[in-house]
Amino acid sequence: MSDTVPEPFTPQYLKQALKAFKKRLKLTRLDEESTIGGGPLSGGRDSGIVAIQPPNQYPREVWEKLVEQGKLRRAGSGMYELVQDSDLH
Repeated sequence: MSDTVPEPFTPQYLKQALKAFKKRLKLTRLDEESTIGGGPLSGGRDSGIVAIQPPNQYPREVWEKLVEQGKLRRAGSGMYELVQDSDLH
């Protein structure tokens, strides 16, 4: 039977997942910025990436828990964005 309730995630585990999400977002943005800047003498442009698919080493329930806590926001199609990041724009 699948009536068992999953164990709640520890604050430390959620913190690690959020850190992994932020790192993935940062690397995705850096990768995007490095390809759209033009030549080596151009000033480059900021990446328009605000949402990403979260790292798959954590289950979907972790990301949903972070949404409940107000740290992430669903962006559709399995993507999430940082709440404090989107509020700055």
